[in-house]
Amino acid sequence: MSKKKQPSPFSRKLSRFWETLSADSQDAAYSRTFRRRTVVFGLAIVVLIVALIIRLTFVQLVEGPAIAQDAIQMRTVDYTVQALRGTITDVNGVVMAQSQQRYTIYADQNGARNFQPKKCTGDNKAICHSLDGKPVPGSGPGAVAKMLAPVLKMNVMELGAKLAGVNSYIVLKKNVTPATKRAVDNLHLSGVIGSELTVTRSYPSGATAGAIIGGVNNDDVGVAGVEKMSQDSLKGENGKQVYQRGESGEKIPGTESVTKPAKNGGKVRLTIDRDVQWFVEKSLQDQENKIHAQWGIVVVQEVKTGRILAVADTNQYSAGGPDAILKGSLSMTATFEPGSVGKLITSSGLIQEGFAKGSSRYTVPYSFVYQGQTYHDAVYHPVERLTLAGIINESSNVGMVKSAEKYPVNLRYEYLKKFGIGEPTGIDFPGISSGVLSPASSWDDRTRQTILFGQGYTVNALQLTNIVATIANGGVRMGQSLVASSTDQEGRDTTPQPHAPTRVISKSTSEDMMDMMESVMDEEYANVFKVNGYRLAGKTGTAEVVGSKGGLTQIVGDSSVVIPADDPRFVITVAFMDSSQHGGYATSPVTNPIGEFLMQKYKVPQSTPRKNAISTTW
Repeated sequence: MSKKKQPSPFSRKLSRFWETLSADSQDAAYSRTFRRRTVVFGLAIVVLIVALIIRLTFVQLVEGPAIAQDAIQMRTVDYTVQALRGTITDVNGVVMAQSQQRYTIYADQNGARNFQPKKCTGDNKAICHSLDGKPVPGSGPGAVAKMLAPVLKMNVMELGAKLAGVNSYIVLKKNVTPATKRAVDNLHLSGVIGSELTVTRSYPSGATAGAIIGGVNNDDVGVAGVEKMSQDSLKGENGKQVYQRGESGEKIPGTESVTKPAKNGGKVRLTIDRDVQWFVEKSLQDQENKIHAQWGIVVVQEVKTGRILAVADTNQYSAGGPDAILKGSLSMTATFEPGSVGKLITSSGLIQEGFAKGSSRYTVPYSFVYQGQTYHDAVYHPVERLTLAGIINESSNVGMVKSAEKYPVNLRYEYLKKFGIGEPTGIDFPGISSGVLSPASSWDDRTRQTILFGQGYTVNALQLTNIVATIANGGVRMGQSLVASSTDQEGRDTTPQPHAPTRVISKSTSEDMMDMMESVMDEEYANVFKVNGYRLAGKTGTAEVVGSKGGLTQIVGDSSVVIPADDPRFVITVAFMDSSQHGGYATSPVTNPIGEFLMQKYKVPQSTPRKNAISTTW
């Protein structure tokens, strides 16, 4: 086997040269590639940095405000600021209905579970916790309860039990005053304890004028009485407020701002005097208990203004309560025949139209047949010789028919309307009735006569009062009013305007009528109606009323009295349904003390002696 030929030294050197040259070429190529890659990478970094700078600049300058605004909106809470409903006062400014701010204090049980008191170090007073100036012991619900219980006046153990759990909302206490709510805020328990603003309607006078005041519903809207009648004046307009909250839901101090101010409701000042109202209600209730009436009503009216000082019934309902809201005021809604008080309208018309004088003479039997119909007086009596004043004094139905034989039907109807029968009182009280007066064309032969003595039509107590007040006011009928003044949320005057004064009869006729009415008090009811030192003028009435099963099975007795007769200031009307007594014997125990109270309260000078009374007989 032959040996392989070995390369020569020269060949080996040449080979190493070429290998070296090849390696150098590869290194140069690699170096060039590396440099290119480095440049590309560097350029990429530069481009990326530039892009980031551009993006950051864009975000800061363009998108930044929008992003910041979105962040603010995410932590901004928008809530309603409840307006307060307006105040109702009596004529002297005594509050009878008002709204108050109250708070409901609630807790987040999860926040209470995680609560860790922060020790006060001097520079964290706005967020630290202490108990009587000392660090709060413990943590969790127990620590919260120890801080909160004294402020809410609750038992620590009971409060701690309420705070334990997993609910995010649990009511701790309702109807908390603003002062107590501020004390809760000062505990720095945001995220654990919160509050909600509520508005409560309160009635400081309770049942005094309760059914007249009425009430509101759960939405703070008037649904009965003055609350409903004056809704547009009393209602407020809610506002809006915003604040920012932290991560745990707590309000960030100093971030509150009002976006729409709340406008509280206006003010309604009634014509009612609360002191008079209270005394009237007491007097009425005392007598109702004695005579066991189904109901009783009293109205006190100022003669010269038409303002109602008191209006009450025996249903004593607390303002704002369910009865005041659902049942309302009987004194405004009940209607009845006026009975013999209606004879005052007939007599006024007879004198005004020249068909009679107060001194006109009549022969009056117990019963009388006229146009085929028999009429009789309430109590048997022999034939009497009475003047028109005597007919009113004796309250004779027969005498009334005889005195009006020539009195046309159209005038009978006209004077009823002039005195306000069947007409609105001008007081827009919810549910108030205007009574019933049928057109004269529908009257049958008997109704044409019974109309003369207060039967065949109905009135409410306010209308009955204004009949007598018109006579006492020199023959001028005043519009009645229950609201003395009112404003709305903007401060605008919203006072209801009463009906304009209207002359019904002349001053001379009114003077004759007052003389005749005074004789009723002096003679027929001497020592029954009596207020020492003061002359009275008035009329009583008794009328049958249709009962619940039909038929004339119920009786209303009423009276309407002017005091003082010589300088009329007030009219007091009293009516009772189905009492054990009737007419003035039922009503005078109410009228007399009210009259005395009014004279003392308003310091009315005593009356001068009566002179030249119209004779009641001949």
